[in-house]
Amino acid sequence: MADLTSAVWRKSTRSGNGGNCVEVADNLPDVIAVRDSKDPHGPALTFAARPWAAFVTGLRDSGTSR
Repeated sequence: MADLTSAVWRKSTRSGNGGNCVEVADNLPDVIAVRDSKDPHGPALTFAARPWAAFVTGLRDSGTSR
């Protein structure tokens, strides 16, 4: 399990003021962490950096990130 104590969490600028958001921490070496913004002390999912980048690219290419 990745150590997330130094994670810097951020929400997408597209999330606005809505309550259904995820937060991403991408400041950790070789790991991307994702959590529910409504439950910041709850569980977080972690992904290796390269598969996460492929996921984000796939979203952008399909137009579903809008």
